[in-house]
Amino acid sequence: MNHRLHLRLEQLEQATTRLLDMAQALGDKSHQVPGPGQWSADQVVQHLLVAETGIGQYIDKKVQQAEGLDKAGLLTFVKSRMLRLALRLPFLRFKAPRYLAALTPDTVPTLAELRPEWERVRRQLERTLNEFPSPLLNRMIFKHPRSGMLNIYQTLDFMVDHVLHHQRQLERITKAVAAPAGADGARQRGR
Repeated sequence: MNHRLHLRLEQLEQATTRLLDMAQALGDKSHQVPGPGQWSADQVVQHLLVAETGIGQYIDKKVQQAEGLDKAGLLTFVKSRMLRLALRLPFLRFKAPRYLAALTPDTVPTLAELRPEWERVRRQLERTLNEFPSPLLNRMIFKHPRSGMLNIYQTLDFMVDHVLHHQRQLERITKAVAAPAGADGARQRGR
């Protein structure tokens, strides 16, 4: 695997492990939603798993269509940087794209079931990166719903930032579900 890809995969592994540990620390409250219309920790994990599964499948499909892939240029770089900035700003929140939100149902498997599934998906991503063709490193390989096409480095950067973004969400969930019932109503306002 290319060294730059390896570093990004390591960052993704570390961020994911931290997020899963945060969700697991909630114990039986990991399925509890902090308020109406909000996700539980288990739903956040399910969302990230669904997103990573889709990204991996999309990349695998695009690698098969290698000849038709355009090079990533300056505009791609700028859009990628704007996406990274937006995901890192703590006061910005995003609604999941409809098609992705629809894949995160109200009732999801337990964390004990989601964790090994995510491990399987991650190992598939690692195999894809191990075999990733060098000529495609700067080709547009993944279409993000908001920023458009990204190359493989930018895609992995997005994946890391996406997990970090949801770590902040898990911090809010943890505070809300750990607060005693009836504590000043703040639980219902935060998302």
